[in-house]
Order: sequence, then C-alpha cells, then structure tokens
Amino acid sequence: MTDPRSAARGVDALRRGWPIAIDGMALLAIETADAGRLAAFDPAGQAPILISTGRAATLTLANQIAAAAPDAPVLIDRAPWIDFAAATALADPQFDLAYPMKGPFRTLPLTDRAAATAALRIARIAGLLPAFFVGGVDPAVTLGVADIDTHEYAERLTIAARAHLPVGGAEDSEIVAFRSPESADEHVALLIGQPDGRPPLVRLHSECLTGDVLGSLKCDCGPQLHAAIAAIRASGWGILLYLRQEGRGIGLVNKLRAYALQDQGYDTVDANTRLGFAVDSRDFGVAARMLALLGQDRVRLLTNNPAKVAALAAAGIDVVERIAHSLPPNPHNERYLATKRDRTGHQL
Repeated sequence: MTDPRSAARGVDALRRGWPIAIDGMALLAIETADAGRLAAFDPAGQAPILISTGRAATLTLANQIAAAAPDAPVLIDRAPWIDFAAATALADPQFDLAYPMKGPFRTLPLTDRAAATAALRIARIAGLLPAFFVGGVDPAVTLGVADIDTHEYAERLTIAARAHLPVGGAEDSEIVAFRSPESADEHVALLIGQPDGRPPLVRLHSECLTGDVLGSLKCDCGPQLHAAIAAIRASGWGILLYLRQEGRGIGLVNKLRAYALQDQGYDTVDANTRLGFAVDSRDFGVAARMLALLGQDRVRLLTNNPAKVAALAAAGIDVVERIAHSLPPNPHNERYLATKRDRTGHQL
C-alpha cells in the first residue's frame, strides 16, 4: 500500500542530510551530506555514487547517445581516491573547472533501475542536485517508488480557497488556490472576466521569482505574465494558471545554478543537463487538473510551446485554438529565446 506522506518525509530527510531508502536502496544525498555523515553511512568507504546520465555525459563518464535521456541513472564505482570532496565535484558543476577529474571511472550495473530513477526524481522534488552515495546503513526514512509516484499525482490536487482579487489591468478577477495533501506547492488560478459561452483564453505560466518579482532581463517571464493578463482581459474572459514549477521544475536554487552555468557560456538546455536534470521537468498535468476543477474542458491556449498543447490534450483538455504569445527580445535574453525556438520547439 502506498503512502504519499512517505515522499514528503523523504524530502525532509534529504534536505536535513539524513539517509533514506527507496525500495531497499539506501541513499545519502551528496549535496546535504558531509564527510562525517558519509563515514557513518558508509563505514567501509565503498558506497558507489549515483548520478544522472546527463551529468555523467558532461564529465565524459557516459556516452553522449545515452545522454538523450539526461535524467536516467548512472552508477559510478567508488574508486579508493573518491573521497567526499571528489564526490561533491562529481555532483556539482560549479567545481568542473576548479577540480579536474582524476579518473579512470568505472560504471556499475544497476540492480534496481526503478529505485535509482526514483532517487533522482525525489532529489529534484527536494530541490537538490541529483547525486547520491548508494548502499549504506541506517536510513532515517524508508519509502517506495510508488510513494513518490503518488506524491506527484495531479489528481490529488483540490481547491483550497478562492476570493475576489482586483489586479492591475483586470479588476474583475477572482483568485483560486489549489493544493494537495502532501506537497507544499500551492498553485493558483486567476479568473479574469466572466464566462460568455466561449472556451476561455488560458495561459499556463510557470513561477519565475527572478522574472516575475525582480524583473530579471535574462528571461521573458515577467513581461509574458503581464501581457497574458492584458490579453485575457482584452479577450473578454479567461484564466491565468500560475504553476509553482520554478526553473522548469528544478526549483529556485538549481535554476540559479543553471544561471551560473549560462554565465560560463552554456545555454539553458545544456545548463540543465549539466546539472543532471531533464531539459524540462514540469508537469502540465497539474494545469489540466486545475482546469477540470474549474469546470473547463475546452480552452484557447495562449502559448508558443507545443508541449503544453500536447500535455493538456493527453489529460483530456481540448485545446480548440493555440494563440501565439511572444514579446520582443532584449540584449540579455536574445540567446535564451533563440534556444527555446531552436532546441525546445517553441514556435515564436
């Protein structure tokens, strides 16, 4: 029997630097561990290291063909010279230039690929780098792969509260908050105008603290947010879904790590895979669930991203029209927008 609360306890343990076990695979997150915790977890000093294929490929520890699935697991043998500092360098790309890898490295077969894949997923949920020591002792929390699956199950989302909320450019708006029993993420919808018999104009906007709040020029998120509200108001009625999936689903800290890699010359796609994540880790099934709870199964979608159209359609939402939503670039985000067009299929 699954227990979605186990995943929440596992996330808490990882962030505190405590070991967990997934279907019997004991794991210690490298980012929140230290040499003392590693010694307690792995007294023999033999625990191999679990990283993602994308991260392994950037270190030339796995072939580039395998990196087509950058969030797949790779197990690295624990050579005698791999101490905690060396393991940290394997996990964290900020050390790639300062800490050249000694090698040679040897990969090991994975006896439980499902558990290893789930480990990388729960690291992402926790906002940590997807890298672990594997096979130690005394996990603080034990859980199963199915517990992690249930933790991210969009159908557990419910409406928590709603209220009138006048906003700039759309004073006749209502805000609706959604949450699930286990996740700390609380998504919101802004309903603008009144239903008029037509499918609503809908915008799926992923949270971007740097762009939405601080006015970052590295992306187009802030301007897109405000332009979406204006477009929905001009259309008569519609819904802005604000999804708490910062950094394409990898979290704020990891997004800022990706920014640092962009400063070294990597684009947004390569920065994410170098960190060990998928190119896009967002779950648009959450948006479909929000629309269903609002009684909307036919929408006009304001987006340049075909993946959003496909995800809503797969979840039972009929996208009757796709409407382009793009803004002029600035000198700081020209490359970012070009990458979205050329490498992630955005139709700008």
